[in-house]
Amino acid sequence: MVKASVLLMAALTVLVFMGLRWRDQRLSIAKPASRLGWFARQRAQADRWITSAAIAAIGTTVLLGGLHWLRVWRG
Repeated sequence: MVKASVLLMAALTVLVFMGLRWRDQRLSIAKPASRLGWFARQRAQADRWITSAAIAAIGTTVLLGGLHWLRVWRG
């Protein structure tokens, strides 16, 4: 079960990160923005990774916790 949660969290983190990056790129095309410096780009990328890891942790907890409770209630 630990391996499943680690793999699920890693996969969800990458998928959510890709979705957040796609959303940021799509929104930046819609409105003209100034070019960010190197430090600002790295900070934005770190913020996306942290946000995606938090979303993946919540998703993993809900999914595997729900599966656990289904097994408990089933007997």
